[in-house]
Amino acid sequence: MHVVMFGDQHVETLGGAQVSMRLQRRFLELAGHTVTIVAPAVHGPRGRSIAADAAYVDLPSMPVTLDREYSMSWPGKRTDRGLDAAMHERPRPDLVHIQADFWGALIGYRFAARHGLPVVHTMHNRLDVGIEATTPFPGLVLRVLGAWQRGSLGTVKTGSDGWSYLRGLASQASAVTAPSSHFATRLEEHGVFPRVDVVWNGIDDAILDEVLAEDAGERDPGRPRFVWLGRMSPEKRLLPFLEAVAQSGVDAEVEVIGGGGQLRAARRLVAKTAPRANVRFAGRLTYAGTLRRIAAADAVVQTSIGFETQGMTIFEAASLGTPSIVSDPDLAAELGSGLWRVGTDAAPDESVEALAAALREAAADIAAGRAPAVDPSIRERFRQSSRTAAMIEVYERVSAH
Repeated sequence: MHVVMFGDQHVETLGGAQVSMRLQRRFLELAGHTVTIVAPAVHGPRGRSIAADAAYVDLPSMPVTLDREYSMSWPGKRTDRGLDAAMHERPRPDLVHIQADFWGALIGYRFAARHGLPVVHTMHNRLDVGIEATTPFPGLVLRVLGAWQRGSLGTVKTGSDGWSYLRGLASQASAVTAPSSHFATRLEEHGVFPRVDVVWNGIDDAILDEVLAEDAGERDPGRPRFVWLGRMSPEKRLLPFLEAVAQSGVDAEVEVIGGGGQLRAARRLVAKTAPRANVRFAGRLTYAGTLRRIAAADAVVQTSIGFETQGMTIFEAASLGTPSIVSDPDLAAELGSGLWRVGTDAAPDESVEALAAALREAAADIAAGRAPAVDPSIRERFRQSSRTAAMIEVYERVSAH
């Protein structure tokens, strides 16, 4: 089977969806399938080295962030012609797997329509929350997106909110999948697709086993060790986390992994608040290096609320035996055990005070040797090999019709 995946961002950039797509490609290839990944080209020297990978079709693009990490490609006839030319020498695709919401989705649906291919669409993002958190005029942005979608795909107008936009995309899909039960339920409740398949994003089997084999099984002595990791953008709530670290007064080691537009502000905040904890900015690490830091930590801290559709980091942590401090009630319910909740189960608490209280509670439990145990079944259920097998079942179902 030849699967053509489409993303809004190149899989070699930062982001949970990008990590997931890289793993999906690898494990589909291990299962004997062919994968082509279509996405905007990365700019700068790194982009030239990435382009050498034969599985990638890098579309002409323009940077959309100041750090040039993320790019966009314009859906239209010129992009269509370039993509078709790039695909001409490759095996005929069997299906299109869209893992995008914006230009990647539009380009992917146009490609599928031209070539009569079924579409599986994995929806990774809460557009209603994400656009509100990242743009100054979310209503206007959603109306523009809806008009863009209708112009590119010929879909019918069904409303002007994020769910309407997703409904327009899914109207041309053969199957829709989501990386968590709570997001699948929301998609169904808002009429995006009648039945959404739940297929978790996974963790690399080989690296998981390698990191687990390195683990001595006992906690290294020392102060509690917390890890925060992800893209440094407002919806991830890094700055409130750093404020909570200072306010909590915990005597801990805090490692911040990742990069993004708020790095300078985060450094300034730490310098200004002078927390009792030692805060270290580790920058961007390799996938394996990140998993090793998670395994060595006493807790992973998840701080975004209402934005994540799975929250891969806390599942990676659980697979490695590390509990989490979880701000989002939906993610806490999905994870089940092995966590400290911020606030209550009934409603999210976005206050710095609630996060500081959770940090104090976790630090005390870790120091006393009573950290909550993670669900041992997650380790096997989260392996990418099992997630790929589940996705192949979806592929085979849509290909049979």
